[in-house]
Amino acid sequence: MDDEIFAQLGLEPRDIAIYKALLALGPSSIRTIAERAGVNRGTTYECLKALQQQGIVTYLPKGQRRFFSAREPEVLLQLGEERQQRLALALNQLKGRIIPEMHHLKPDFSAANVQFFEGDAGIEQVLRDILNRVSEQPQRVYSVFSSKPIRKHLYRPFPTFTAQRIARDIRVRVIAIGDGGESAELSERKWIRTEGPVDAAYIAIYPPRCAIISLASENYPTAVVIDSREVAMAQKIVFDTLWGLL
Repeated sequence: MDDEIFAQLGLEPRDIAIYKALLALGPSSIRTIAERAGVNRGTTYECLKALQQQGIVTYLPKGQRRFFSAREPEVLLQLGEERQQRLALALNQLKGRIIPEMHHLKPDFSAANVQFFEGDAGIEQVLRDILNRVSEQPQRVYSVFSSKPIRKHLYRPFPTFTAQRIARDIRVRVIAIGDGGESAELSERKWIRTEGPVDAAYIAIYPPRCAIISLASENYPTAVVIDSREVAMAQKIVFDTLWGLL
């Protein structure tokens, strides 16, 4: 677990081993540090240079040798805060300038407007796309056609989907095909009663996109996402009309 935390700071396990060795040793030569950390001398030297550039260690020249010292552990917190600030700045640049500029490079419609996903990992990507895009809209609401056979498989790769939807204050309207299905917070549901079996299908309408999820053989999920305002709005008209009739 600690390795994952340090990795978020851009530090590898050998970097941390060397840093901990320095904390225990105090000012030390490269050879002494390498022996204490269990890392070969050449690698230790390269790691120390990188740690010095990050401000995690310092050194004091003594003759022709360098004695390295570790800064207090709080420097790791400072490093994390600086990375967080840079990431926040990068995200703001992506949202405010870079992504809109990239969208202008796309033609009105091309094969790139249709994306295919498969497997649990692919379905999770689609579900996250729904949350991310709807949360950026002035009216945080999307519409869904959902059939009974797909419901137990849909959120298998993303069990916290509903909780995250509610946390983002996103509403959903669902037309359920077949029996079953329960309304959750910030959701409305209406039913189309059917006789006999129905195919597994889930259609999410969140202009300018429309996602279609279905099950292949052995309950293997696949999805198609169409990025087209015209298609999505046409589907929304169909949904709204049917919603008003139910």
